[in-house]
Amino acid sequence: MKTFAKGLAVGLTAALMAGSALADGKVLKFGHDNKTDPFENPAHACTAVFSNIVNADTNGAVEVEVFGSNQLGSAAEHVQHVRDGIIQATLTSTGALASYYPRIDVLNLPFAFADNAATYEVFDGDFGKALAADIEEALGDVVVLGFPDTGGFFAVTNSKHPIASLEDFDGIRIRTMTLPSHQTIIQALGAQAYPLSWGEVYSGLQTGVIDGQMNPVPIISFANFSEVQKYMTLTNHLFSPYTFMVNRDFFEGLTEEQQKTLRYAAESCVTASRGLSRIIEASDRGLAGLMDKMEVTALTADQRASMAAAAQPAFENHVAENLDPKANELLGLFKAEVQKANDSVYMD
Repeated sequence: MKTFAKGLAVGLTAALMAGSALADGKVLKFGHDNKTDPFENPAHACTAVFSNIVNADTNGAVEVEVFGSNQLGSAAEHVQHVRDGIIQATLTSTGALASYYPRIDVLNLPFAFADNAATYEVFDGDFGKALAADIEEALGDVVVLGFPDTGGFFAVTNSKHPIASLEDFDGIRIRTMTLPSHQTIIQALGAQAYPLSWGEVYSGLQTGVIDGQMNPVPIISFANFSEVQKYMTLTNHLFSPYTFMVNRDFFEGLTEEQQKTLRYAAESCVTASRGLSRIIEASDRGLAGLMDKMEVTALTADQRASMAAAAQPAFENHVAENLDPKANELLGLFKAEVQKANDSVYMD
């Protein structure tokens, strides 16, 4: 069986590379791990807009082929496939990128942003440019084209009781990604962090292995967590965008005009991901629909400030103790740019 699986993997790699070589023009194979419906999730909305613009504006000289739903491997494997040139592009989560680029963890500063508009300013501005440049320098074989929206701010759900204070987290077992920073944040809030793979989350909630989880509202809705969770708190404690990366050799092999087209298409992709995220949040497929199925708690400014006071120092200690000086430098820039963006929102 192992030999058979290995053969399939080798065959997939050979087929993808051969397809690119035999096609007229250049083929950009784009892998991601979400469903392939542009109206169902921000990732595929992003790739659909990107592919449409590139295919049209290059007159087919660059043809984008999108493979969603992990057709070409897991999220982490997509990153390696892009680096190896097996595929040419992917949207990767912070969790999947962290094993290749640990400094991405600085984005997990909890309770940082005032609202969605502030996130746009930060990731489209000086910090986004600095982060993209550092990822490119660290990995060497990718070009970063932007930071699309994964669905907005994280909320916390659970099956025990409403959460509106630090005391309410006590005794709640919450699933996190396998990111030590996420575990640090949850533990600082007073809950028990329980790392678990995404594919096991629903069954874990259903069987009581875990009491709760945290994700953006659209993901909570599409994963049908309301079937196994009774309470949701709009903590807005994390904002975790995708990183949109392409293979460097592929990108540099394009004409200057084609490179401009890819960059413009990527900007439009980011805009599409943000727009769909906000639409889903406001629709029956998002928060409005979940409010009919779950008891939803919105935190006051004081409640959120109390949680931030507990979680932020723990997170900053984690970065200082576990990441390199460059990560701490990036965290400093991130905090400064977030503060500027938040101040701009409040002034407006």
